[in-house]
Amino acid sequence: MTERTEERMTIAPEATKAPERATAEATGQQPAETHDQQGPAFILYLEGSEYDDALHRLALWVRHLLLPVYGREVTSAAPWCTSWWKHPEAVAQLYGLWMAWHDLTGPDAPATGPATWHRDHLGHVMSSLRDPSGPFAGCKAGAHRAKETPGMDPYPG
Repeated sequence: MTERTEERMTIAPEATKAPERATAEATGQQPAETHDQQGPAFILYLEGSEYDDALHRLALWVRHLLLPVYGREVTSAAPWCTSWWKHPEAVAQLYGLWMAWHDLTGPDAPATGPATWHRDHLGHVMSSLRDPSGPFAGCKAGAHRAKETPGMDPYPG
């Protein structure tokens, strides 16, 4: 294993947590960002600096662990947008994948946690994101293409 690979692999769940979350967990306190839940709030519920911080931690994980290990080659049959954070669906799916990774690979996870993460989470999310008609359809390396959101008639109620 190269030194760079070892460095990448040391990005354990606690390494991508906000410092205040890691400190709160170490002292047994509930960090503020959990919003009275177990674990962090889902990214789509966050705003402002909380959203920016969550997206930054997600980007670190995607750059240093997900893509180097699971990225696979980009083709027209398996597109990837290098500006994935501009796609709300991709952010939501990747954040959910990241949350599951924390739960299933962290220090308190069962020995079967990584296998469960691979079986139940990784394949589905990556297939969905990289589907030719998925959120990255039309994107190419270095060329993000914004998607038009489907319309909706006014709800009659």
